Amino acid sequence: MTILKGITWNHTRGLLPMVATAQRFTELNPGVEITWEKRSLQEFADASIEDLAKRFDLLVIDHPWTGFGAHSKTILPLSDYLSTEYIKDQELNTVGRSYGSYVFDNKLWALPIDAATPVAAARLDILEKQGLKVPQTYDDLLALAKKGLVAFAGIPVDVLMSFYMFCCSLGEAPFQSTEKVISPETGKKALQMFRELAQLIDTANFNRNPIQVYEAMVNSDEIAYCPFAYGYSNYSRTGYSQKLLHFYDLVRLNDQPMISSLGGTGLAVSSFSKHIPEAIKYAEFTGSSQVQQNVFADNGGQPGHLQAWKSERINSVTHDYFKNTLPTLERAFLRPRYSGHMYFQDHAGDIVRNYLMHGGDENLVLEEMNSLYAKSLNLVTT
Repeated sequence: MTILKGITWNHTRGLLPMVATAQRFTELNPGVEITWEKRSLQEFADASIEDLAKRFDLLVIDHPWTGFGAHSKTILPLSDYLSTEYIKDQELNTVGRSYGSYVFDNKLWALPIDAATPVAAARLDILEKQGLKVPQTYDDLLALAKKGLVAFAGIPVDVLMSFYMFCCSLGEAPFQSTEKVISPETGKKALQMFRELAQLIDTANFNRNPIQVYEAMVNSDEIAYCPFAYGYSNYSRTGYSQKLLHFYDLVRLNDQPMISSLGGTGLAVSSFSKHIPEAIKYAEFTGSSQVQQNVFADNGGQPGHLQAWKSERINSVTHDYFKNTLPTLERAFLRPRYSGHMYFQDHAGDIVRNYLMHGGDENLVLEEMNSLYAKSLNLVTT
């Protein structure tokens, strides 16, 4: 019996579809057994994949790790192992830029098995009870926030992603040069807008990740709307939680829908694995259209394959989560993936969060972020 070990993150969306696909794969391939372990969402964002690759055959990774994984050669370039037809199907059926998020040096380093970006979520029952509607514009959002009914994920990594969102939505994407994260004009405006909203939010949310925000929404009747947090289709499925969430595209700013930062996860194979052929075969199975639309989606997964997002069956059991949020995914901003970027991501969120909570000089905030950025770029060759 060949035994493969995998590592994913600790949520229904992260664990159950991997366990389900592993079970089905073993039934079809009796000589291979796959076990999955889980880590916290914070560890998923922060922990080095080099350390994990030495302990696990299969890794569910966050795409900003792609450059590091390729540079350190800790994960395998899957495009060297899978057929041209399979890779082409993945590319043609990507959700937004999910496929491209795992491409580095013209090779694919992980299969985009899960797609996500910050989207809007609402408790329609609370809104209807108060005679309110789902916000359509940024001004609508501010008005609802002033009623104390709005929350967003406020831990460092999430406010950093939201800062990118404000920049993109103001017409300038971050990281367009190696000199600065964003122009002072756009960066200052983005920070000011974000702080205006943040001052209307319960400070408890600065300790919540997206999962914790959604849990607060479904387990109490205090939060009616979350304008942006990485989407979890689980909460749109009847019976998953006490209350149901409906998910939507982001509000409009300056007559255009806002642009969030692409998330999702990829399935990578460790270059240290002693069972590479079997690991590749399982990855191919899990990323296939058939499995993504059925075993993966039916067991709490949020597929990365476009045909699953367009499936009438899947949308019918998620109150159109996928149809409603697909436009958000399609225009989402792709973060940098160079080898040293995770150093920037690990520290820049603290700077933004501190500003949102306590205020300060926006120019100094941007200067501090630029210093981090310069240091992270120098880490590329180390």
